[in-house]
Amino acid sequence: MRWFTLLLAFSVVSTSYAQVVGHSAPPLDDDPSVILELGAATSWTTTGGAASFAPNLAAETTPIENWLEIEAGVSPFFTRNSTEWDTDFLFKKPWTLSSKAEFMLGVGPEWVYLRQHGTTSNSIAGEVAGDFMFWPNGKHRFGWYLEPAYDYNFMAGHQQSIGMSAGLLIGIRRQRH
Repeated sequence: MRWFTLLLAFSVVSTSYAQVVGHSAPPLDDDPSVILELGAATSWTTTGGAASFAPNLAAETTPIENWLEIEAGVSPFFTRNSTEWDTDFLFKKPWTLSSKAEFMLGVGPEWVYLRQHGTTSNSIAGEVAGDFMFWPNGKHRFGWYLEPAYDYNFMAGHQQSIGMSAGLLIGIRRQRH
C-alpha cells in the first residue's frame, strides 16, 4: 500500500509541475492508438528459485494523454514440472523523455494460473513495473522496450518475484477518413 500511495503522489506532483512550468511534451498527431509489445520475459523468485523464461505479449493504449496508459499482457512460463500463466492489467503514468524515449511507471493486479505436479491453482498478485520505450526514428511505428517488474502474490506463502521483459514495439494507428 505504501508503494501505491508513493506512486500516486509522485504522479500527481510531477504532472502538476510539468503543467505549471510548461514542460509537458506536445502530443504527436500520429501517435499510435494501440502499441503491441512482442518479446520475452524472465522471472526469479526472491527466495532463490531458478529463473523461468517465457514469451511475452501485451497491448497498451492511452485513454488520458500524458496521464494514463493501460496495459494488458500475458506471459506463459513452461518448465519440466509446471506451467504458469501470468496475466496482468497495469495502470501506468507516462513521461515523455524525448521524441525517441519514454518512461512509464505502472501498478496493477495480476492473475496467476499455476499447474504443478498435477495440481492447479489460481491466485491474485500485485505488480509494479517500470517501462522504458525506445523509438529509434521518433515516429512511434517500431521500437523496443525494456520492462523490469516486481510481483507480490497474495496467495498463501506470499511468493515474491523480480522479472524483466524486453522486445519489439509495434505502433498501430487508426485509419484516418
